[in-house]
Amino acid sequence: MNEINMEWYRTFYWTARMGSLSRAAEQLHITQPAISHTLKQLEQALGGPLFFRSAKGVSLTAEGEVVLQYVEQAFNLIASGEKRISDMRNLDDGEIRIGAGDTLSKHYLLPFLEKFHNQYPNIRIHVTNQTTPETLQLLKEGKMDIGIVNLPVEDRKIEFKQSLPQQDCLVGGKVYAELSRRLQQQPLALEQLHEYPLIMLEPGGSTRQFLDRYATAGGVQLKPELELGSMDLLIQFAMSGFGLAFVTRNYVEQELARGELVEIPLTPAPPERHIGIAILRGVPLTSASKRFMTLLPIVHKAEA
Repeated sequence: MNEINMEWYRTFYWTARMGSLSRAAEQLHITQPAISHTLKQLEQALGGPLFFRSAKGVSLTAEGEVVLQYVEQAFNLIASGEKRISDMRNLDDGEIRIGAGDTLSKHYLLPFLEKFHNQYPNIRIHVTNQTTPETLQLLKEGKMDIGIVNLPVEDRKIEFKQSLPQQDCLVGGKVYAELSRRLQQQPLALEQLHEYPLIMLEPGGSTRQFLDRYATAGGVQLKPELELGSMDLLIQFAMSGFGLAFVTRNYVEQELARGELVEIPLTPAPPERHIGIAILRGVPLTSASKRFMTLLPIVHKAEA
């Protein structure tokens, strides 16, 4: 079948509903001859008459009744689609897909998700827990709208916005309290780390890569005795006295305040870094994702 202009079906639909060429013309704001011409084109394309014409108006043929059933269904689906789009723009429907690691989900993302969910309870929220490299890959595959990652990281296909700062530090359990006190005046030199058992995240993630680069810049190769899969495990193992662990100070403030962990001053100290908000370049965000982005704190370059 040749391609048919959808305006033909729109004209057919309103003519069938109104039962009159003139009333259909009024509804569509066109002339009655234009209605008649369009219907003839549709009838020719379909191979037969769709209306009986009389002095009182028009009525459908048997073929016309069949066409009307499908046209009504199509127009109802279009109307449903338009309403769905309107609901999504008004944040009454839709979804956001976010990728973030376990630690960032717990310590950074969760409060903003709670606020968003309270404001827009009809928006479905999907969070996938992955490392920063895995999150960026899912973002490039179109499986995520927003990635929450540990900076620094680079990818030409992805735009990164700096969010809250993070400061890595070295901590130990109560058994290291005396060492911590002794080092307040003269911090532990980076090259002395080999004298103590070290606990770190497993290789592959951006945090481990960042710390390895920091150590290498100081002429030291980090050789952990334990490699664990999450920041929470690092904290627990350090509290249990298994060794010294690199953690993010923001996430252990309570443990430090209670004396369950003590900080081991280092020289040079790890440089400050930031949480990053990652979005795919050139791909527009959904209305829900745009609104969620407005809740996240963003540090502009001049402030960084």
